Amino acid sequence: MKRRDFFKNTALTALGTSFLSPLELLAGTSSISPDKTLGNRAKNIIFMVSDGMSIGTLTMTDMFLRRKEGRSSNWLSLYERGHVSRALMDTASANSLVTDSAAASSAWGGGVRVNNGSLNVNADGSFNEPILQKFKAAGKSVGCVTTVPITHATPAGFCVNSSIRDDQPGIAKQYNNLRFDVMMGGGLEFFTAEKREDKQDLFSLYKKDGFEVVRNRDEMLALNVLNKPLLGVFYEDGLPYALDRASDEELKVDTPSLAEMTRTAISQLQHNENGFVLQVEGGKVDWAAHANDAGALIYDQLAFDEAIAEVMGFAERDDETLVIITTDHGNANPGLFSGSNANSNFDRVQNFKHTNDWILTGVDRSYTASKLIERIEYAQGYRLADAEAKELLSHYKQLDSDGLYNPRKLPFGFYAEIQKKYLSIGWGSMDHSSDFVELTMFGPGSETLKPFIKNYELHNFMLKATAV
Repeated sequence: MKRRDFFKNTALTALGTSFLSPLELLAGTSSISPDKTLGNRAKNIIFMVSDGMSIGTLTMTDMFLRRKEGRSSNWLSLYERGHVSRALMDTASANSLVTDSAAASSAWGGGVRVNNGSLNVNADGSFNEPILQKFKAAGKSVGCVTTVPITHATPAGFCVNSSIRDDQPGIAKQYNNLRFDVMMGGGLEFFTAEKREDKQDLFSLYKKDGFEVVRNRDEMLALNVLNKPLLGVFYEDGLPYALDRASDEELKVDTPSLAEMTRTAISQLQHNENGFVLQVEGGKVDWAAHANDAGALIYDQLAFDEAIAEVMGFAERDDETLVIITTDHGNANPGLFSGSNANSNFDRVQNFKHTNDWILTGVDRSYTASKLIERIEYAQGYRLADAEAKELLSHYKQLDSDGLYNPRKLPFGFYAEIQKKYLSIGWGSMDHSSDFVELTMFGPGSETLKPFIKNYELHNFMLKATAV
């Protein structure tokens, strides 16, 4: 197929998706013109996703660093230096103005909006070929690193077709067949015989099929450049929150940071003369937002920001790498709100040792109010009133609270309401939002980014940027 015909056809495919106005359907209006020639071609792409990052998350993390360390975040410093192209992105899915992570990543990965819950599978059951499969077929090395299970929705949206995003045991088997070059994150339960329902030992299967398998931070850091694919699975479910990891020597030894995984992935991928494409996800930013957990949210966004520094350091030296930094959707719309003690309350987060998750997971019905007050004061540095502690403990008589990634039904939402008095941080909900989100680009091709874009348009943008 001629290159011009390819771009014409893929552009028409993208226009066939939901949430285009009649005028757009008739006129073919798009934020990215498929006929516009790029001045430079990218050899590599690093696509960075702070999952579920509302603008309040980005704002508070930058304010945190300015007040604690006297510097801006790595992300905001790119804006300050005029170092990047910047846009707003519409995040809708095919069947909802409010997307989930599977549909959002599939829009990027497959170039077509699909229904929530699906991974590159259309409503009629047809498949959209995931972008890492396309890049792999074009001779590039490809991979994903994340702080949640490597089989979770955002990495999977770049990699596989599945009508059910929660089929993570099946996605783990797909990865073996696809032989991507680097896949690292959590999700131990989807690879071990002890945890899988079919009792299949996928770690042994991957090794048999020629993968290098690493299970802890030391093994990962000890790697030399490999001539075979790498699978790294370091923890059951998501990796520990960055704040809890920083306060636990055992977790620091066993589990890598997102920045360390990113550095390792780049070191493995960069030797392909045809280039590489890497997705980097700060997945637990989203989990923290679902839990209205301020400490978890800010410190995991900080961990993502440290990964930005790794990526930008490489890209600025390399000159052939397109860096894309964004989020798939907002979540919970947190923010610092007005009050006479807003500054000092917010500064308390600087001294946190642990997340709300650590606090509430360690509480049971045997706790007294005074014991709970001591636990919170140790973890976060302020003392609850006795009545507040008693009311929080009352939720443990029948655990029935809402929220994703909350299998024990712990009272995250109620605790966040109490915390507002001490932190001045408030929340709009415990779920995703339809907000337009930040999209930042650096490197070859970034100069063609227009100020407003729809999520699915990034698929062809990446293909065009690399001339694939």
